[in-house]
Amino acid sequence: MPRNSKEISKYENNGSARRTQTFMSAEDLASGKKSLWTEMEITGTIRNLSPNLFRLSHLTALYLKNNMLSRISPDIAQLINLRTLDLSYNKLRSLPAEIGDLINLRELQLSHNNLRILPYELGKLFNLIVLGLQGNLLNKDIMSIYSEPNGTHKLLTNMLDNLQVTTPAPPQRPWIPVSRPMRNRPTCIFTVMCYNVLCDKYATRQMYSYCPTWALNWDYRKKGIMDEIRHYSADIINLQEVEMEQFYNYFLPELKKDGYEGIYSPKSRAKTMAENERKYVDGCAIFYRRSKFTLIKEHLVEFNQLAMANADGLDHMLNRVMPKDNIGLAALLQTTEVAWEHAPEGSALTQQPLLVCTAHIHWDPEFCDVKLIQTMMLGNELRSILEESAATLRANDNVTVDANAIQLVLCGDFNSLPDSGVIEFLSSGRVLQDHKDFKDFSYKSCLEKISACDKPAGEFTHSFKLASAYSEDIMPYTNYTFEFKGIIDYIFYSKQSMTPLGLLGPHSAEWLKENKIVGCPHPHIFSDHFPLLVELEMVSTIAQQPINGIINHR
Repeated sequence: MPRNSKEISKYENNGSARRTQTFMSAEDLASGKKSLWTEMEITGTIRNLSPNLFRLSHLTALYLKNNMLSRISPDIAQLINLRTLDLSYNKLRSLPAEIGDLINLRELQLSHNNLRILPYELGKLFNLIVLGLQGNLLNKDIMSIYSEPNGTHKLLTNMLDNLQVTTPAPPQRPWIPVSRPMRNRPTCIFTVMCYNVLCDKYATRQMYSYCPTWALNWDYRKKGIMDEIRHYSADIINLQEVEMEQFYNYFLPELKKDGYEGIYSPKSRAKTMAENERKYVDGCAIFYRRSKFTLIKEHLVEFNQLAMANADGLDHMLNRVMPKDNIGLAALLQTTEVAWEHAPEGSALTQQPLLVCTAHIHWDPEFCDVKLIQTMMLGNELRSILEESAATLRANDNVTVDANAIQLVLCGDFNSLPDSGVIEFLSSGRVLQDHKDFKDFSYKSCLEKISACDKPAGEFTHSFKLASAYSEDIMPYTNYTFEFKGIIDYIFYSKQSMTPLGLLGPHSAEWLKENKIVGCPHPHIFSDHFPLLVELEMVSTIAQQPINGIINHR
């Protein structure tokens, strides 16, 4: 019968949560009041269920206890919003595999039936808290696991780990052309990848309980990640969440075989740890193709150190910003002769400098102020790095170059949505001093030290002219989990001197939907982030010197 109900005790182990019913009075009915019910109870000696029941997809609870049901139709998968399903005290001999599609279930009561086996698809019920199995004919192996402490979780994990993967591999992500390369002047064309690879210590069953244990295992995932990196073969590869040991013992040796060199830094906490602990700290890495680029200098940006240096005793700068030990890593690169197309023989285009930076900004949505401040500190540090680099290049290479002539590629996991203050600041070059992301904290005195301040407009600004390679209409999400799906990874480039020629499109929405991929990692997708890849065309921004009698123009 349809009803309104309120659970007094949720998910009790014996499945006897008391429920109260409120029935509509004659006065309510006469006044035109509507009944909004999301729960249903059918009790008696029912042997068969009407197919119409499975059309009630709005149901969150279905109580079928104390009936004579010997089977459940696979159509039960249509009741996708169910959180409670009570099938206890029936005559069930088996369950349909489709019961595994009810991923929102928190409680499943199957006690006192005639079940001898359970479908492995039951392991897909990763939100399940209570599972009632007593009084069945299940084998000892199942009941042994179920009887252990935390047995429901262990049994579901075991079933998911043994469930055969029938999902086909996803189709190749499309390459999306954006513009045509120039043919009338020398240009450098190169590809940039940005990829949060999800380090091993974060890839837990507690966090990603919809993924089989074996598919979360680092030895499995790292091979898939490396195959993916090699498949796209970017000229510059920016990685986040790379553990120190994995950089030196896996990523760097493997990519060196393919003609790359790389730099790396772990998060700041590594400095305070013993060697056996430090190797598991994650950080950022930049790899570059040796044939196209040489490394001039690397730079580490530590946000906790910058927060301390600029706090001026401000409590929330010290208590909110400084404890977060996220980092940015930058590589000052210089192009080689091989990198240029349509360049005159003997030209000095090889002297074009490029600053590549990758960052991993703090994750917690409650700390949107910290995210924005970290990004502003990063911008200020990059400006200092560019000015220092220009002076070094002028002294060492005798080229006419200033900070604005050094081009910039900035990418990473910014843990910020497109409408956030972080992305507004990077994209537009400005953010209001009273932006909502600063919350109710007054950071003004500190931020005036690390960012240009437009007094009349009340804005903090930066001088970089950046554009995002990706837009929301191209890439609807870069992070794909059950709890969250959204864009938080970005590739920015100097828009005055670089043009995107093409970029890697999203995973097939049809594949994700048809195969009910509720989140990643997945046996076919090796991180909870999708890698970004863009092909950029860069023109020279430095005043070239004559070489062998040839004058090269900007």
